[in-house]
Amino acid sequence: MVLAGGLGLVVWLVLLAVGSIRDGGSKKASPAVPVAPPALKIVFPEGFTRAQMAERIRAVDRIAREKRKVTPQLSGRGYLRATESSKIPGKFAGDGKRRMLEGFLFPATYEFEPQTTSRQLINRQLQSFQTNWLKVDLGYAKSKHLTPYDVLIIASMIEKEVIAPEERALVAAVIYNRLHDGMPLGIDATIRYAFDVPPTESLKNSQLESLNPYNTRKVDGLTPTPIANPGLASMQAAAHPAKVDYLFFVRKPDKVHHFFTASEQEFINYKIAHGYG
Repeated sequence: MVLAGGLGLVVWLVLLAVGSIRDGGSKKASPAVPVAPPALKIVFPEGFTRAQMAERIRAVDRIAREKRKVTPQLSGRGYLRATESSKIPGKFAGDGKRRMLEGFLFPATYEFEPQTTSRQLINRQLQSFQTNWLKVDLGYAKSKHLTPYDVLIIASMIEKEVIAPEERALVAAVIYNRLHDGMPLGIDATIRYAFDVPPTESLKNSQLESLNPYNTRKVDGLTPTPIANPGLASMQAAAHPAKVDYLFFVRKPDKVHHFFTASEQEFINYKIAHGYG
């Protein structure tokens, strides 16, 4: 009797446990509410090159890992690799060739998630580029026999040369006038791009005398590609230069504005007066 009773008690306890599992819906833990991945942001200033954008991605990655405890999928190396050779967006596709995306990576603030890939970020930049490029009227540039890609190259030069916004159209005018007259453009920002020389360093004589296709002191015409990724204001200035006859400009001592002139002698005199070599 004791054995039988003990066995019955065990069976009853097992059934009670099973019943609790089956009928205890009210005792189940509430399902976990999905947590949205943290929103991250990356800022690409106007005039950044693709190399600078890749470096910014590396910096944001470090901050995300160290401060947010998040490991993004974005990679500076992956970004450079994906922008080295790609299909050109919109009407720039032309012959269908793959080209470097310098100039098309629209500078702005972009939100991304930890799982966002470099390719996805690039696609967002290309979409932003096409949206903004539609705002540029190319009628005047076409009348001067410039292609859309030419205008984008000019816009990149303006972006790297200009600090004061009101000078964008003036620098554009110098470029148009020099192209018309068959003069070298003489824009040192293109040489800095070719040899990766920051603005804080002086250019070497060997770089200034080189026949590198980006040396616009020695090689006539536009550079083979844009030298940076311009914003909308520089794009519009590149399509609509000021109606002036300027052929020369040089930075003023305030390091912000330029002195413009149509006279080479005035240009030389200004440089001498302010101690420029």
